[in-house]
Amino acid sequence: MAKATCADILVDSLIRWGVDTVFGLPGDGINGIIESFRTRKDQIRFIQVRHEEAAAFNACAYAKWTGKLGVCVATSGPGGIHLLNGLYDAKLDGQPVLAITGLQFHDLVDTLTQQDVELDKLFTDVCVYNARVMGANHVENVVELACRTALAYHGVSHITMPVDLQSQPASKDPRSERNVPNHFSNLMAHSGGMPNEEHLARAVEVLNGGTNTVIMAGRGAIGAAAELVAVAERLAAPIVKPLLGKGAVPDDSPYCTGGVGLLGTKPSQEALENCDTLLIAGSSFPYIEFYPKPGQAKAVQIDLDPRRIGLRYPIAAGLVGDTGRVLQALLPRLTYRKDRSFLETAQEGTKEWNELMVERGTRKDKPMKPQVVAHELNKLLSDDAIVATDSGTVTTWIARHLTMRGNMMFSCSGNLATMACGLPYAIAAAVAHPGRQVVAFVGDGGLTMLMGELATCVKYGLDVKVVVIKNNSLGQIKWEQMVFLGNPEYVCDLHRFRHCGARLRRARIHG
Repeated sequence: MAKATCADILVDSLIRWGVDTVFGLPGDGINGIIESFRTRKDQIRFIQVRHEEAAAFNACAYAKWTGKLGVCVATSGPGGIHLLNGLYDAKLDGQPVLAITGLQFHDLVDTLTQQDVELDKLFTDVCVYNARVMGANHVENVVELACRTALAYHGVSHITMPVDLQSQPASKDPRSERNVPNHFSNLMAHSGGMPNEEHLARAVEVLNGGTNTVIMAGRGAIGAAAELVAVAERLAAPIVKPLLGKGAVPDDSPYCTGGVGLLGTKPSQEALENCDTLLIAGSSFPYIEFYPKPGQAKAVQIDLDPRRIGLRYPIAAGLVGDTGRVLQALLPRLTYRKDRSFLETAQEGTKEWNELMVERGTRKDKPMKPQVVAHELNKLLSDDAIVATDSGTVTTWIARHLTMRGNMMFSCSGNLATMACGLPYAIAAAVAHPGRQVVAFVGDGGLTMLMGELATCVKYGLDVKVVVIKNNSLGQIKWEQMVFLGNPEYVCDLHRFRHCGARLRRARIHG
């Protein structure tokens, strides 16, 4: 029987932590780790991508779709560097992701050798935990802490291992006298923290004292739909949703007025402009210009991360904890609001808005408007569909014309708002939830950045529907140049692919 290597210990530790899927691309800087994945392929799936950036997007989206730890793997030097965009997507959207990379030979690091990039130093800003493996008896400690930290702090962990250590038998690494065997634990302890009585009482006082209350439900409120609706019913409060919170409550709820911000709805914005009380539930929506004016409303904020309390709007009461549990604690103390006029005004505005969306989604103009595509797609989606979108003008159409209902799931790159995420997000959904309808709603600009991942869909037989809004342009950027700055459009138009194909054919003929 072959002796266990450092890489074997790494992969076995992942399996003990419940990791069953990793996304990545092989390379000579991680050959030892890839071999360990090969010999354990019945226990852990390796999804081969065409670009490491996609692997990091996959891992971030896998965490969003499942609530589990997302894991991506890349080789030393350029492979690890390619991960960074997707890892920042995970950082800014608060997703637990573990990145595993290779490093050059331990005694050649920092000597200008090939692919000599100290990835642990490069990844310092993106990570909540970041470690370089120093030997076989270091691996378990590092993996345990990396997984625990990513899950506990909803962020990115990174482990990098020199290539020569990966295949080194564990027996060749002497254990230091202070590194007592089996002193670590693979058990994850979840926080049971709740606000204290003083903070809850203050929040109740603020919410009961208002007359026109709005609930802003973000990504941190996903899974708490019943509690959100119950509080909305008690306070006669419309629920508005930043884009990452689109799945927090169904769009057909009588309390939901739709999105907020540039991609949002008129009734949501009017509700925010006229409220005197604001309950921010699991959101750090960054566009502060769309909040009520400071001093207009008294606000209560619920968030797992105390750093985010009061980050976007002045807070009268801050409640640190899980959104669902905190709402459950608040609900019995809230007074039923008899005056329903504020809510009814928002509901009437929502009805008018939805009629406008139908009008825009059923236009017969030529060329076809993108709203029509999103409107028709919405009618074809099952009640448990998973929809991913890219960043750009396409985000507007799906944000406004996708009606969340049943057990549907939706996500995108929220705070990073990076292009190219849509297809990798959909791939992760198809891997995580086989059998469910999965749709990527993307633009031609974003798709062509990582179009090679279409091959990943084919390789693994993933049932992903890709809807492409093609306008041969970076439409959002063009719009910002002209509307925000008043400048002429410049370098936003994309070369048409059919023209590229014709030129390639001519080149082959004449070559």
